[in-house]
Amino acid sequence: MRFDEGHEGDYRIFAGAVEAPGGDGYIAALVVNRVRGARPGQGPAFRDDSLACGYRWRSADEALHYAMNRARELIRSRSQMLTC
Repeated sequence: MRFDEGHEGDYRIFAGAVEAPGGDGYIAALVVNRVRGARPGQGPAFRDDSLACGYRWRSADEALHYAMNRARELIRSRSQMLTC
């Protein structure tokens, strides 16, 4: 299991590469939290523990790269998928 984090605008990104069941690659996971303008006790703006329908990447780096790019895409496009 590997993790990475970053910032994009008003959001903080937490990305993860989790070993797939059976040890056959890595699944990408993502949590996006609003940090500026967030209400107290507000949950994540977006969370997905199995990005790309559980697609298995060969390496943790590939899974983390996908998760970080997906988060930036959601934030930059001001996707309706973000709850705040």
